[in-house]
Amino acid sequence: MLNSVEHHAWLARHLTDRDRWLCRMLFEHHVLTSTQIIDIAFTGRRAANLRLRNLYQWGVVHRFQPHRDRGSHPMYYVLDTAGAVALAREAGIDPKELGYSREREIGRAFSLQLAHTVGCNGLFTALIRRGREPGATGMLTTWWSAARCGRHWGDIVTPDGYGRWREGNREVEWFVEFDFGTEQLSRLAAKLARYERLADATGITTPVLVWMPSAARESNARKALAEALRGLHQAARVLVATTNGEANANPLDMAAPRWRRVDELGATSRVALADLPTLWPSLRTPAPTAPLQASQTSAIPRSELAPPSPIPPPDSSGRRR
Repeated sequence: MLNSVEHHAWLARHLTDRDRWLCRMLFEHHVLTSTQIIDIAFTGRRAANLRLRNLYQWGVVHRFQPHRDRGSHPMYYVLDTAGAVALAREAGIDPKELGYSREREIGRAFSLQLAHTVGCNGLFTALIRRGREPGATGMLTTWWSAARCGRHWGDIVTPDGYGRWREGNREVEWFVEFDFGTEQLSRLAAKLARYERLADATGITTPVLVWMPSAARESNARKALAEALRGLHQAARVLVATTNGEANANPLDMAAPRWRRVDELGATSRVALADLPTLWPSLRTPAPTAPLQASQTSAIPRSELAPPSPIPPPDSSGRRR
């Protein structure tokens, strides 16, 4: 039985550090595709598929494949019960305190937000993949989900994610708004007033990076965003840059030179993620501590798990897998 005491004891001996890390990533980010999991944790598809099949059979992860009229989606993975129990035991809390719901996780297969969640996650998994490449000079050091941002800041604004990227002697942080082309631009622009409130509440000025699916969508959005910025009381506290999926060969590569500052409509040059400070010379390097400790806007449960490191654990030889 997958939920028996004996099975959980057996898993304690057979789950690797990478397995446990993947469970934490799925708990934090809800759903990852097989392609994204390969990007962040494996070096090849065959080894990934073999391990994921084992984890599925052991009840650690659940998988599904959404319908597509033409072609096929990769397999999608969410956390299953045995994986959630392993996380809770590892954290020293009762599984009931974890806030895990198998029904909710499996129900993501039918969620209208599924494509948005997977697409936004792809922005961050692409950064992890870039950091794992031979000779890489950059590394994603922090990745917070929309759910975690909502628990901390949800009474003001809920970004689609928060990240930090380190490259050379530079480290930048940002919020991301992943626009799927379905949200009214006026609603997207209205979020800037809430980011202004967040900057006032935390005392931290953090760039907001807006990803859009097409160049046409970006052009229209930039006009709406620029108008919203002009209407703010402290526009200098809200730093906004945009990109689109057609601005680079890899539509989800956030590290590439693809970001344009919004309040310079005439500018055509785009900068890389690590070069965001060149857009705002007054932008300070983020503090090494967690970004939200200055915010007391929401009550965070003591049993909340710490966000997992985006860096996969090394294997026994010290190589990234």
